[in-house]
Amino acid sequence: MDRLPEGERSDTWLTYGEQKHHVHLSHAFTTLGDTRLAPVSQERALELSAPTSTMTRTLLNVDAAACSHHDGDTEQACRRTVDALTALPADYRTGLVRRRALDLYEAIPAQHHHERAVRELRDVVAG
Repeated sequence: MDRLPEGERSDTWLTYGEQKHHVHLSHAFTTLGDTRLAPVSQERALELSAPTSTMTRTLLNVDAAACSHHDGDTEQACRRTVDALTALPADYRTGLVRRRALDLYEAIPAQHHHERAVRELRDVVAG
């Protein structure tokens, strides 16, 4: 980030600002299972995101939930994802948000799919 010219670090659709950088780092670290670094980027991205950035905040919450699952707390991961999704209008529970929640569900071993929190996640993702 520091090597980008100032004009390319502003927060626009055509540039790569710090907020966008941390959103991407959050997902990269989450996907890699680095639950030490992912929360650092999640926190910074939330600090830099407008309160009205509903989709971004939801994606960051789903990343945080996936970290919980990776660290062994699948129930908390499911509950957090369900809370994040149900806070959205139904029309917003599509695309990338749905895909990330579905990725979490699919990462949960089948023997846990009978558990209440996992079933609730499945039902919310199914719409």
